Amino acid sequence: MKALVQRVKSAHVRVDEKIVGSINQGLLVFLGVSIHDTQAQVLQLARKVARLRIFADDNAPMNIDVQAVEGGILVVSQFTLHAQTKKGNRPSFIEAAPGAQAEPLYLAFMECLRQETGLDIQSGIFGADMEVSLINDGPVTIILDTDQY
Repeated sequence: MKALVQRVKSAHVRVDEKIVGSINQGLLVFLGVSIHDTQAQVLQLARKVARLRIFADDNAPMNIDVQAVEGGILVVSQFTLHAQTKKGNRPSFIEAAPGAQAEPLYLAFMECLRQETGLDIQSGIFGADMEVSLINDGPVTIILDTDQY
């Protein structure tokens, strides 16, 4: 499971000209589910995102987590995080989980984040053509991959 996490001043997702998820200060999480992922990776990644200390306090520019700043979390499904580009110029997505496998894990990830943080978790619409707007704060962008830890 992969996540591209961005510290944002604000972010929202629009589907068919309607905003379906929106946050002010917090985390925008693009989530990619692979064919090998299970509930174990969901819990592992949700805990890592919930505890990621990338917000400033009086002691350091990256010292506290999203809960400490009472921020929001916006999660957007992003199968293209599993793109393989080693051969040719057209990405291959054979490692990305098909929708029927990925959607329950995506939903479970958001529920785990709710439980870990107590925050309201916003989202896009799984499988929809989405427009994502954000104001990146920093910019701070972190790539998390459960295969890496």
